[in-house]
Amino acid sequence: MIKLYGYWRSSAAYRVRIALNLKQIEHELISVHLVKDGGQQHSKDYIELNPNHLVPTLVDGEFSLNQSLAIIDYLEDLDNSVALYPQNIKDKALVKAFAYDLAMDIHPLNNLRVLQYLSKQLNVTDDQKTAWYHHWIEQGFTAIEKRLVSSAGKYCFGNQLTIADLCLIPQIYNAQRFNVNMQAFPLINSIHENCNKLHAFIEALPENQDDAS
Repeated sequence: MIKLYGYWRSSAAYRVRIALNLKQIEHELISVHLVKDGGQQHSKDYIELNPNHLVPTLVDGEFSLNQSLAIIDYLEDLDNSVALYPQNIKDKALVKAFAYDLAMDIHPLNNLRVLQYLSKQLNVTDDQKTAWYHHWIEQGFTAIEKRLVSSAGKYCFGNQLTIADLCLIPQIYNAQRFNVNMQAFPLINSIHENCNKLHAFIEALPENQDDAS
């Protein structure tokens, strides 16, 4: 059985949970708590599995893989029963670019290790850290909202779920958690509402995970 090492609040692990649920791939979720014990991602056993000290990590038999987008692509090749990319190569490239905007440009600036570094090493105040978070989310979401004008239907690209939606929904969850004002992003909000009506997304919600606290 496939094993996914992750953390309930990890955006990257959240993306992969949605993919596993959509494809109905049998799997086991293994918690790597990013805060307890000084961060279990820094434990000797986990570092041997993922030297980057990050989640998620997917293990399929003797094969292991890090990086959420690579993992989702692996699952796509493993089981294409629910395709997460369009067949047209130009549409596929656009979907990938959208996902990369979220996973590579927006998310890394606001993940846990960056926020911890701001606080602990740079002595940034909580208010300054919140301002940092809001700045990058709002800048990124402004660009995403503009892209959605020409692509959105029920989801990011028409009425087909894609990897773009799998990246967007966790980032919205984080924005809401940090009280980002979402009123300027009606298309993003509409897609969020539509996705979170689906069982695969509901099951993947952070608060629905066994290690939620």
